[in-house]
Amino acid sequence: MPKFSSRPMRFTLRDGGQVLVRPVEPQDKEHLIDGLARLSERSRYRRFLAPVQQLSDEQLRYLTEIDRVDHMAWAAVDAEDLELGLGIARYVRVEGEPSAAEAAVTVVDSHHGRGVGLLLLSALSRSAVANGITTFRGYVLEDNEPMTRMLRDLGATTQREEGGLLRVEVPLPTDPDQLADTPISRVFKAVAREMVPPFAVRFLHADFFSSVLRGFARRHEHRDSSKAEKTRT
Repeated sequence: MPKFSSRPMRFTLRDGGQVLVRPVEPQDKEHLIDGLARLSERSRYRRFLAPVQQLSDEQLRYLTEIDRVDHMAWAAVDAEDLELGLGIARYVRVEGEPSAAEAAVTVVDSHHGRGVGLLLLSALSRSAVANGITTFRGYVLEDNEPMTRMLRDLGATTQREEGGLLRVEVPLPTDPDQLADTPISRVFKAVAREMVPPFAVRFLHADFFSSVLRGFARRHEHRDSSKAEKTRT
């Protein structure tokens, strides 16, 4: 099994900026609140598939008080201002499926396209592989067949779920040092470039994920009724 270290790592971005990537700690609750506030409404909606304005105390505890085995999260912060959060990558092992984990990567708008997401994904993949995880999973809204084909072309497998969701699974490289141009790298780059929708994840909150399903069901009911109306006319 690959060696895994949770020590902070310092990196230089493509534009020369300095970033520290470190595990999320319980004291990061305020950083999460600040990071959410610094996401644009559009980015927030893309990340949560709902107009989330704040995280509950329960969600903050869940997202920061982690065991680093079944639930791991890495944060990127400005190396010159350690209070300035730039992004978070997280996985949560799927209950009953020890080799699979739901995963998500979020970067604040000011640092899109600067390489922060790939650094976070690399750290997350390393810790996942070291803990016996071979597949990252997420969910996207199943809007059209071209999007499904694109995900498959990028190396993901897809499966339709209830409520109009598509389950997306992407294999992790056995050697995280070879992350470049692997399926997981291609899929998350496509998400970052808005070529495919961002992943929704169940681990945030069961009630929240249920609200996503209800909202998507209403969306499809409206779309289907509109099609039926056009057919009649």
